[in-house]
Amino acid sequence: MANSKTEQGFRTFADFYPYYLQEHSNLTCRRLHFIGTAIVITLMVTIAVTGNLKLLIALPLAGYGFAWSGHFFFEKNRPATFKYPLYSLWADFVMFKDILVGKIER
Repeated sequence: MANSKTEQGFRTFADFYPYYLQEHSNLTCRRLHFIGTAIVITLMVTIAVTGNLKLLIALPLAGYGFAWSGHFFFEKNRPATFKYPLYSLWADFVMFKDILVGKIER
């Protein structure tokens, strides 16, 4: 039987984002996500400017390394990436923006 929800369990990103924030309630976890996302953005700009495609390997290491450390050691939960990979990636960047503009505590 067809379900009104997506395969991921959320109809829209707007439905998913509050869940994502709940999974990132620990301040240290959010800070680690912020650092990892900042490094990912810096790497992407560096790759675009220099054309050094070898740096692509560092993208998931930087992003997920910091984020997953926050979950395993501080938040004490499984990263949402394991269950909702696309929405989680999108939410990382939205949370980064929300922290930058002061919408979420740093």
